[in-house]
Order: sequence, then C-alpha cells, then structure tokens
Amino acid sequence: MVYSPVVRLIKASDRIPTRFNVAVMLFLACLISYMLRVNMSVNILAMVPPIQSKAHGNSVSLSRSFSSLLPQYGPRYNWSSHDQSIILGAYFYGYLVSSLPAGVCAERFGGRNMVGLSLAFSALLTALTPLAADSGMWATVANRVVLGILGGFLYPALHNLISKWAPPDEKGKFVSALMGGTFGTVVTWPLVGVLIETLGWSFAFYIPAAIAAIAAALWYLMVADSPAAHPRIRADEQEYIEKSLGDTISKSKLLPPVLSLATSLPFLSLLVLHFGNLWGLYFLITAAPKFMNEVLGFNLAKAGFLAAMPYLARSLAAFFFGTIGDHMRKKSILGVTAIRKSFCMFSHIIPGLFLVGLIYIGFDAYVCVAIITLSLGFNGASTMTNLQNSQDLAPNFAGTLYGIINFVGTSSGFISPILVAHFTGERSTMDEWSAVFLIGAAVYIVPAIAFVLFGSGEVQKWNEPAPKQVADAERERT
Repeated sequence: MVYSPVVRLIKASDRIPTRFNVAVMLFLACLISYMLRVNMSVNILAMVPPIQSKAHGNSVSLSRSFSSLLPQYGPRYNWSSHDQSIILGAYFYGYLVSSLPAGVCAERFGGRNMVGLSLAFSALLTALTPLAADSGMWATVANRVVLGILGGFLYPALHNLISKWAPPDEKGKFVSALMGGTFGTVVTWPLVGVLIETLGWSFAFYIPAAIAAIAAALWYLMVADSPAAHPRIRADEQEYIEKSLGDTISKSKLLPPVLSLATSLPFLSLLVLHFGNLWGLYFLITAAPKFMNEVLGFNLAKAGFLAAMPYLARSLAAFFFGTIGDHMRKKSILGVTAIRKSFCMFSHIIPGLFLVGLIYIGFDAYVCVAIITLSLGFNGASTMTNLQNSQDLAPNFAGTLYGIINFVGTSSGFISPILVAHFTGERSTMDEWSAVFLIGAAVYIVPAIAFVLFGSGEVQKWNEPAPKQVADAERERT
C-alpha cells in the first residue's frame, strides 16, 4: 500500500501524548525555518570573489581557505561588501513586514495553516534562489525579502499554538522547542559547507528546500490549532490541558488592546529585552561565518561547522534552563516574575560580558570560538525570559505580543549586517571587529537592566476582554 508508511507513522505517534508530538513539530518547524534563513550566510562566501583580510596581524586571504577552489563551486558574482550586506539583511526586511500582523492573523485564522503554508512556500522560494542569483543581485534580494515575509508568520503562530497546547508547568519545555531554530543553524552551516565543497553552492539551496517540503507535509499530519480540534487526541489529555489553562484563554476571537500595550511598562520592557536577544542572535547568524572565515582563517566547511557550535550550545542550554525554570515554578521556589528577572543574568548579562571578554582575550582562533560559544550558549536561558514572557502577560494575545516584539527585534537582523559592513568594508581584522562586539555587549546588557526594573511575569488586566468585545465576538462566531 502506497500510504502504509504514513499510516504506520500516525499510529505510532498516537501512542505518545499528543502535546509531545505537537512540541516535536514546533521544534521541527523552527529548525526548517532557520535552515532556509541562515544557509545564505555560508553560501554567499562561495558566490562572490575572495577578499583580502588579516588574521591577528598575519596576512591571509580566502585563497588560504580554499579560494582557489571557489570557481568549481558554481558561478561567482561581483557583489561588493555592501551588496552582500543587503542580501544578508534582505530576509529581515521581509520578516519585519509580516511579523507585526502575524500574531493577529494567527489568533483570527489559526496557527496550523499559517505555519504549514509558510514552510511550503519557503521551500519553493529556496529552490528558486540559484535562478534568482543568475538574474542579478536585486532578484536575489527580492527572493530573500519574500522568504522573510513568509518566515515572519512562523513564530507568532507558534506562540499562539503554545498558548493553547502547553500546560503552565510545561510551558518552559514548549518554549524550549522553539530553539529548534537554533539547532537548525547547527545542522545547516556544516551541511551547506559540505554541500558546497562536494556538489556546488546551488545544491546548498536545493537540498534544504526538499527537506522543508517534506516537513510541511508532516506538519499537516501531526498538528491542530487546539486540543479540541485535534482528531486523534485522547479525551483525558484534552481535559487535562484545558483544565490546566483554566479561563486565561478565551474561545472568542478578540482584538488586541493596542492602547494598553503602548502604555504598559512590563510589555515595553519585554520589547527592549527581546530586541537585545535578537541582536545577539541575528548578529551571529549573519556575521559569524564571515568572522571565522576572514578573520580566524578557517575554510568554508570548517567555518560553517565552528560557527554552528554556539547554536548547539544554545539549543542544549535552552532545554536545561527551561527544565530548571519549570521545576522552580512547579515547586513554587520562586514566583514567575522573580524567575523571569533572575534568568536575565544568564540570558543577557553573562552573554554580553563574554563579548566584552572576546575583545581583550580573543587572540587565539579557538579561544574566540570558545568565547562566542559560551556567550550564545548562556543566551539559551532566554527560554525563561523574553521568549516566554508574552505568554505570562497576556495568554489571549500571546501571538500578537510576540509578533510586535519580533517586529521591533527583527530590525536588528538588517542593522547588524550594515554595521559589520561599515566596520569591515575595507579591512576585516580583530581591530575592526572589536567595535562590533562592544556594541553587541551593550545591546545585551542595557535591555536586561530595564527588564529587571520594569518587567513582570503576571497576567495583565488588559488580557481580559471587555464584555462588549466578547459579546461582539460571540455574535461573529454564530
């Protein structure tokens, strides 16, 4: 029977708690999204001419790291350093456009279709990237912008699903599943480095696109918008999830309280905290392969592998900190607000201090890699701070809140490549990169201080809809 493997997969998954299957699919969706987001950071090194650089005072060039072999990887394009920064930032321009309305769309139309369609069309666009590159730099930029628009719908939709599927004592683990994106970087950079050196850079787009298409099909088989909508969930599990959530989730489709958000100090402090988190994350996504290839002198495959190590550390730390935080909440060791604020030490302040340390003690290539790995590894604690706080403040509008903070935070994704290009356009040495790392440290630490002063882990009063809004929503449903 043609479909028997699929049928067997569904039957096997039904023996596992449905919410666990949903959490696994959240992880996979994030992994695939990041696979399509970050592959360009390594691929572009094989798509452009080599440049001269210095590594700790010793003249080196990309020829030392396989530049003489670059022509056999595929066509090379005369894109300047500025052009490359535009291409690397293009995804985030598109991401910025869609992340703001994405949360509202998820709350109105459901997260399942938004994620599934995002993955499917992103796979198609990734497969078309080599054709876009042949058509020119601006065609490549347009491809990446549209890819970013599709990607912008993903995380607010996932937060909407978490608000409906995750019991409070398991929320840290569910949010940790969103670190699938970080793990996607771990997988993608070494994978595309090998693909480039063996099959050429075009296959570093084709193969991730094929993987994404398979994941999109699997998503539709395994995920529903809520426990009540899932066709195979056991009745006792559905009852457990719905009882644990209580009345914090409204069944009506509500409009977000925009004015209340604009004047809420807990929400505004979350906004800046999330910006600091995404600055560190996106800076390394767009710049780490460049730094390790041009400054530290690693070849493409090794640069891809070593640049992925911080993301592996972040993934593992996310589950560790998520488990610890859930345990502290379950045992009432600390209140929710105290957990969110205390974990900022690990998610933001320590990573910022490591970046400062990198400037003064990063004289050895492998020491640099170790410091960057520790910095982003500790940032895995963001599963207990900015990545979860929107669920605390307003479960009814978790997707909308995350969409707004992602809208602002995503601006760092195109600002940081421009910043890197500004400092390293003519020379790419540790002297130029020190200024970049110092700015990154400040953007980590200052928002953390603001959140400790003004943040909260309590449900805000504007989470509860006005009676008239509920009545209007009920009439719309009927």
